[in-house]
Amino acid sequence: MVQRWLLHPAAKPVLWLLLAAPAASLLWRGFHDALGPNPAEALIRGLGDWTLRLLCLTLLVTPLRTWTGWHALARWRRSLGVTTFLYGTLHWLAYAWLDQGLDWAALVHDVAKRPFILVGTAAWLAMLPLAATSFNAAIRAMGGRRWQDLHKTVYGIALAGLLHFFWVKAGKNDFAEVALYGMVILGLLTWRWQRWRIGN
Repeated sequence: MVQRWLLHPAAKPVLWLLLAAPAASLLWRGFHDALGPNPAEALIRGLGDWTLRLLCLTLLVTPLRTWTGWHALARWRRSLGVTTFLYGTLHWLAYAWLDQGLDWAALVHDVAKRPFILVGTAAWLAMLPLAATSFNAAIRAMGGRRWQDLHKTVYGIALAGLLHFFWVKAGKNDFAEVALYGMVILGLLTWRWQRWRIGN
């Protein structure tokens, strides 16, 4: 039944609506001055939180498909990956606009000066080639093996994103969420490493 629903023509539009909902909520609350005493920080961090959540969901697709036999989940992985990149882009642009006023000289200086922003920016830039090759023509042009090798870098991106998140939370001595995301990402990496070890 789940497999049939995942293959239903309405599944993809429903997925896109669900994926757009967090950003739409944050932007609506921002325009209506409902993001609290520091709306710029709330918007930047909210978009960053959803980037990390969606990254974890993207990495979860293959293990979940293996455990459940719901092979139709494979058609959702690309949508999740592209949406993760879009949220990461909105997160970085919100920082560039609301925190740095789109002053590019100040941006370069700030990125170079603050390690957590440098790591976050590097993680976002590393997603660029993954997003740019997220369509069938790119797979054919690159060849399946090279395409897979490139997209395995998503695990390094996840670790960089986790480090970025850790530094953000360290400033407030708040590590509960960091530990949760760390366990999720470590579990997914362990599962993938075991699959690589047996050649799958």
